[in-house]
Amino acid sequence: MLTTLILIPIIGSLFLLPISETTESSKRQMKNIALITSLINLFISINLWLLFDTSTTQYQFVSTHIGSFNFGIDATSLVFVLLTTFVTPIALLSNHRTITQNLKFFLISFLLLESLQICAFVSLDLLLFYIFFESILPILFVVIILFGHGKDRIRSANLLFLYTLAGSLPMLLSILFIYSNLGTVDFQLISLYGISPDYQYLLWIGFFIAFAVKTPLYPFMIWLPKAHGDSPLAGSIILAATVLKLATYGYVRVLLGMLPEATNYFSPLIQTIAIVTLIYASFSTIVQQDTKRLIAYSSVAHMAVVVLGLFSNTIIGYEGALLLALAHGWVSPALFICVGGIIYDRTGTRIINYIRGLAAYMPVFTILFFIFTLANTGIPLTLNFLGEQLSLMGLWHTNPILAIIGATSILLSACYSLLLYNRLSYGNYSPYFPPFKDISRREYYILISLLIPTVVFGVFPNTILSLLHSSSLTAIYIF
Repeated sequence: MLTTLILIPIIGSLFLLPISETTESSKRQMKNIALITSLINLFISINLWLLFDTSTTQYQFVSTHIGSFNFGIDATSLVFVLLTTFVTPIALLSNHRTITQNLKFFLISFLLLESLQICAFVSLDLLLFYIFFESILPILFVVIILFGHGKDRIRSANLLFLYTLAGSLPMLLSILFIYSNLGTVDFQLISLYGISPDYQYLLWIGFFIAFAVKTPLYPFMIWLPKAHGDSPLAGSIILAATVLKLATYGYVRVLLGMLPEATNYFSPLIQTIAIVTLIYASFSTIVQQDTKRLIAYSSVAHMAVVVLGLFSNTIIGYEGALLLALAHGWVSPALFICVGGIIYDRTGTRIINYIRGLAAYMPVFTILFFIFTLANTGIPLTLNFLGEQLSLMGLWHTNPILAIIGATSILLSACYSLLLYNRLSYGNYSPYFPPFKDISRREYYILISLLIPTVVFGVFPNTILSLLHSSSLTAIYIF
């Protein structure tokens, strides 16, 4: 089943290859094939969830291909696989009307991105994880250049590619060092052998740099707002929802799982970096005038809270961090759809000063935008609230002072989120644009699809927490 999950998007891409883009009917056919392929993968991943045994910490659905391609899934990777398969059809639908040129390449790119990300989340081999961790970069690079908007998109694509590639080189060196000393890069064998404490500290730094760039943490965050600002809407959705989660998964699988002594030693450092990132990103968000860059900086602030929870060395903080990562994967794409899709498609601009008074002509949109804005601030009855509260509660047990400083994220996120909503939705209607139609049926269904899991799992979090309990015990290091 896991192999099928990986291969379905590739098979869908093969079906797209012989179709020409000459007529509207052929373009519609390609869109339908890509969407159906992604939905099939979503249903397979849900079936995987239903068959998953939550009583064990062992990898399940393990499969080996061509001798060394080892894949398996545990509770943590299952959460991110479900997020990937859920968000991919959302991303395809978000640009359903706006991409008209090179449509085949666009659809194939996002189907391949889905397969590559799933492979990264289910790889049982460090070298394979690195390969799939980096394999998404060339696709995103080309997608931003071909389908992005803005005169600066080539520079944004270069920043994305060079920052993340350069940051991952220390990880490659660390993997080669592990292989030369242990003779294996298999996750399970490395856990059995153990890595000498004398080497853990140096290896930890190599892996941490790669994950810090991808998170991103200060001072490696300059690439993300520019990449979001100049990428197509589907690219922003994938970046926010799943690409950033590759770093979260890396923290869990490598730093917490394989290098516990070094993680314990460096935890105060990474918590301090996360606090600096949170404060810096939050204040940067407040002064932004570009709507997409504003949401991008808010993503950085929320991912900093995820890092605080992961490295709190408590079960509450660890599970809260994964809940917040999952909630961010739904709410942040919804906000990108609101400001970078619905508003941008109608106005042609993302500058806040030109847009106001949308509530007068777009009441349904304004209501949904308001709900997602509240979710972004961590209001109760949403998964964001539980994720933030559990992350900070877990941090409180180990470092109350940092937990108090980290709690400022709640106030700051309310400031920039409500400020954006008020400036766009109310006041006198902008004189620069004619009255706009409210959201279409397609846009409504996309936003509702992201709203339902945010609220349902916020009210019934045990659906996810019962899945994570088995793996959370192995993420705590006790000395």
